[in-house]
Amino acid sequence: MLQDAGQKKFGATVCDVCGMVYTHADPIDETTHAKFHANLLNTLKFPGWKKERIVEEFIEDGSKIVMVLNDDPKYATRKISEINKIMGQELGFPDINLSFTSNYKGFLYISEDKNIEGCCIAESIQEGYRVIADPTSKSPSKNSETQQRPWYCDTEPERASIGISKIWVYKQSRQKGIASRLLDTIRTCFHYGGVVERNELAFSDPTPDGKKFATKYTGAPSFLVYRYIR
Repeated sequence: MLQDAGQKKFGATVCDVCGMVYTHADPIDETTHAKFHANLLNTLKFPGWKKERIVEEFIEDGSKIVMVLNDDPKYATRKISEINKIMGQELGFPDINLSFTSNYKGFLYISEDKNIEGCCIAESIQEGYRVIADPTSKSPSKNSETQQRPWYCDTEPERASIGISKIWVYKQSRQKGIASRLLDTIRTCFHYGGVVERNELAFSDPTPDGKKFATKYTGAPSFLVYRYIR
C-alpha cells in the first residue's frame, strides 16, 4: 500500500493569486497555469506613464486613481483593453471586446507598489430603469430559472447620468473599499461642473455580487440598471 505523506498535491486546485483552476502533477496543466499566472501579474503591473491623468490620490495608503480616455496614447487604451479581458473572464463575459468610444472613460485604481488593484469602465447615459422587488422571491415553489433571475425592473425609464459598464477589484485586494473609492471618484470627475448623486448611477447587467454591492453603495435595493433584457 502506498501512503501519501503530503510531499505532493493531487487533483484540481484553485490558485489563490490568479484564480485559475488546474491539476497538480499534470505537466500540461501546470505549464498552462504558470503562463496564465505570469501573464496576469504582468498585466496588473503599472510602472507609470509620462502622461497620467490622476483624478484622485489617497495619502493614507499611497494609492491613486488614473482616468483614461479613448483618445489617450495607445499604451493607455491598450492597458484598459487588457484589464477589460481580465474583468470579462471574472465577471462571466470573456468574449466581449471593449468598444472604447468617446462615450466611455476608464478608471484604474493603482496601489502604492504600482499594481492595478481595480478598474471601472463608465459611460455617459441619460436614463436607467429602477430595480423593483421580485414578487416571486419568497415563493420556493417557483422554478429555479425564475428564482435565479437577479432582478425585476420598472418599465418606465428614469433620469441617470453615469452608466457603470463594468467594475472589478483584484481578488486579493477586495474588502478594502476600492470599488467604493472608484465610484466616489467617478461621481466627482466624470462630468465637469458638478458631483453626480449616487442615485443617478446605473449599473449594466450586474452579477448577484454586483447587485449586493450596488445596493450597499446606493443605500437602497431599488438602484438603477441599464442594458437589461425586458
